[in-house]
Amino acid sequence: MMIVVCLLATASLIFAEYTGNQALRTGSKFVASGAFLVLGMPALGASPFHTWMVVGLVFGAIGDIALLGRSTRAFVGGLAAFLVGHLAYVIAFAQIESPAYWIIYAGRIGMIAIAGGAFSLRWLWPHLGKLKTPVVLYVIAIVLMVLGAFSIRSTGGLPAPERDLLALGAALFFLSDLAVARERFVARDFKNKLYGLPAYFAAQLLIASAIN
Repeated sequence: MMIVVCLLATASLIFAEYTGNQALRTGSKFVASGAFLVLGMPALGASPFHTWMVVGLVFGAIGDIALLGRSTRAFVGGLAAFLVGHLAYVIAFAQIESPAYWIIYAGRIGMIAIAGGAFSLRWLWPHLGKLKTPVVLYVIAIVLMVLGAFSIRSTGGLPAPERDLLALGAALFFLSDLAVARERFVARDFKNKLYGLPAYFAAQLLIASAIN
């Protein structure tokens, strides 16, 4: 049920972004974020892994609300919330597999994630201004998240299909972050929303589904 609610709210959010309807945008985002939270919340307390995953979902929802604002302060607040969320996911993955082996276990996907992170920073660097340090930290966190998720998938640290859902969710999260970065630092364009929003909410739904 919550998956359907989130998907419908995401569609409504994309329409709101296209039409510039701020009230619909706000309501749709609250509903979409609330849906993946409700989906994941029952896992709270099941284990340290599950608890940290729920913490990640919570900070993702906080970041969503912060990014309803258009100001630099709102963006930095959202960036900080998502950074904490990514770090929570990283800590959760570390409960399953030691980070010392993530690069090895993640294999080719891990190398692609590292290269993608480096390319993204090079692409964004001239546009970052005073936000260079937080963006670098953020990119490191999302790359670690992808490495951890694909490490677990490779080693079978979680049963199927949970490990596959987490890996796909992490990959989609990375993709959605590229859309946010392009929108904020490079070019404001509805196309950023058109693929970034579905990728983001699908990522959070996959992650929430994986821990239930």
